[in-house]
Amino acid sequence: MTLFSSHPRQFSTNRYVYPVLSRRAGGVSVGVNLSPDQACNFRCVYCQVDRSLPPGDPVVDLERLAAELDETLEWVRSGRIFEGPRFCDAPPALRRLNDIALSGDGEPTTCAHFEQAVDLCIAARRRLGVADLKIVLITNATLFHRASVQRAMAALDANGGEIWAKLDAGTEAYYRQVNRSSTPWRRILENLRDAALVRPLVLQTLLVRMHGQGPTSEELDAYCDRLNEMVAAGGRIRLVQIHTIARRPAESWATALCNTEVDAAVERVRARTGLAVAGFYGQMESEA
Repeated sequence: MTLFSSHPRQFSTNRYVYPVLSRRAGGVSVGVNLSPDQACNFRCVYCQVDRSLPPGDPVVDLERLAAELDETLEWVRSGRIFEGPRFCDAPPALRRLNDIALSGDGEPTTCAHFEQAVDLCIAARRRLGVADLKIVLITNATLFHRASVQRAMAALDANGGEIWAKLDAGTEAYYRQVNRSSTPWRRILENLRDAALVRPLVLQTLLVRMHGQGPTSEELDAYCDRLNEMVAAGGRIRLVQIHTIARRPAESWATALCNTEVDAAVERVRARTGLAVAGFYGQMESEA
């Protein structure tokens, strides 16, 4: 679990690009951190980013990002990454380059150079002869309505990319508790629906205990209602990923669900929506 519970954003001397071993990706995901300044319009109770550290420069150096991406992709593709201490214990089945992930220390679509960064990722695949390598945008969907973000997502669509969007709640009250954002709840739902009308989405949902209390049955049912409403409107959901805390969260009173609770949530969502649902366990029980 140490391999999966540690996702540092630092690698070698890189400023923006970092590899991680990802359970959900099923291999090595090469992350692109477009938020070195830690800018995010969510303040999730489970956030793993250490905001006690000084933020970096908010201006993304696109030339440096491109060079780091080329070098890191080649490092993983060649297998040399598994010779070092950080990845030498990776299971054989996961010793594969799976994707480029636009993610990092905040919401990537807030980056002023988000559209250009997507183009850089697409170009890097072609330069290195891995044009079929998947590019994944991991996002909270708050800015899907912006024209520049829509253009970038269209470029991802045209190049086999995927959108993995967050939805952690079924009600506005719970959204305010978990994600603590000033973005209107209705905006989130509309952005998800509109994006799902254009391409199938992967929805990522992190379930958490707050002060010892997990989401209620009523909250989980409301969450299923939101998914069903999206599908009824014509939206496409390729997969729902339900997971829980696997790394140290922002709030000490935010803790992971146990494995049986994750399993129960997966079955509940699957039964009430008919969607494909995958569950991912947290750190605590797996390390016991």
